[in-house]
Amino acid sequence: MIVTIGSVKGGVGKSLTASNLAVLRAQAGKQVLIADGDDQETLSNWSDHRTALGIATPWTAVRLRGAALRSEILKLTGGYNDIIIDVGGRDTASLRAALTVSDIFVVPFRPSSFDIWTAGKVAEIIQEAKGLNDKLMVYAFINCAGVRGSDNDDAKNILARVDGITLLSTTVGQRKAFSNATAEGLGVTELKPIDKKACDEMWALHNAIFGIIKTLNKQKNDIKKTC
Repeated sequence: MIVTIGSVKGGVGKSLTASNLAVLRAQAGKQVLIADGDDQETLSNWSDHRTALGIATPWTAVRLRGAALRSEILKLTGGYNDIIIDVGGRDTASLRAALTVSDIFVVPFRPSSFDIWTAGKVAEIIQEAKGLNDKLMVYAFINCAGVRGSDNDDAKNILARVDGITLLSTTVGQRKAFSNATAEGLGVTELKPIDKKACDEMWALHNAIFGIIKTLNKQKNDIKKTC
């Protein structure tokens, strides 16, 4: 399955999400490709940093931009169980190219007005993408959530009403463990000492996304059996 992590605003935790999902899928024994479609190359730099530190990096990492992202991903799909694409935090050719080949588009939102206001723009891009890729499913979740206050719930209430986006119940908090893990070239589940809350949140996000994919695969297999 091809999963794109993207947004039209920077600083929402796209690359952090993509890197942690890559670690969890690799730990599950999957053949994983991570494709960095962001000009800032955060995901690629994290993977390179990990390699330089001598940490096992059981996936393939590529840097792709614009139309090449679509054409190269289509060539590579047969060799991997999962492809995770990280695209820049704005409306780019790479984002739009990724959505034409993706099964799932995951959009992190921080619980702030500036981030939530971008939901309408995201919905417009999704509508256009579905004209070219009618299988595309779109999910959002609250990232970098605060521990206290009503901001998380307020953001969820707004996102739940946006056409074309399904809001996941999973929330990932603003936790130092995530930045500490990234700095060490790790996923948060690899960090020592373990931050149980951070690990539980990332596993919950992983299970929400790839549980959807598992259900899709089962439905496809059931259809094949009846044909």
